[in-house]
Amino acid sequence: MPAVSHLPVAASSGSFLITPNVGLMIWTLLLFAISMYILGRWVFPRISEALDRRQHAIEESIDHAERVRHQADEMLEEYRERLREARAQAEQIIERARKSAEVRERETMEETQKRREQLMEQTRRDIESETRRAIQEIRREVADLTVMATEKVTRKVLDEEDQRRLIEEALGDLDFSALAPDGDRD
Repeated sequence: MPAVSHLPVAASSGSFLITPNVGLMIWTLLLFAISMYILGRWVFPRISEALDRRQHAIEESIDHAERVRHQADEMLEEYRERLREARAQAEQIIERARKSAEVRERETMEETQKRREQLMEQTRRDIESETRRAIQEIRREVADLTVMATEKVTRKVLDEEDQRRLIEEALGDLDFSALAPDGDRD
């Protein structure tokens, strides 16, 4: 025998969900209204307050980040300006040092040239002085040798006038110009 179901035909086909039941609708609406009242009275304000705090915190974070970014931009521009100034100062220092080195080098070269010329002039004067002294000494030696040679040849002592005359003759025969410096030829 076939199994007989005690359920109504509408319940077995799922149509009870489609057909309205007034009692169920009233209870559903009543529970919905109470839930909405409770949610609206205590839950939604707290959620709204939490959302407002969160929105305010996010806005403050964005403002703070914007201020920090603005300050960072200002600091970066200040850093770049200081870097430009430092580079300009470094270039000025290098240029001054280069000019100072050039001036010092030129002064040193001029001083060295002047000192060398002074030494050369002093050496020339010393050489001329020594040459004159040597020529005078040679003249004295020649005069003495001439007097001695004359005395030996003539076997007599010459008086001062004869000595002077013989010395002048002997010195006149000798060419001292080769020994004298350019400006002191006799």
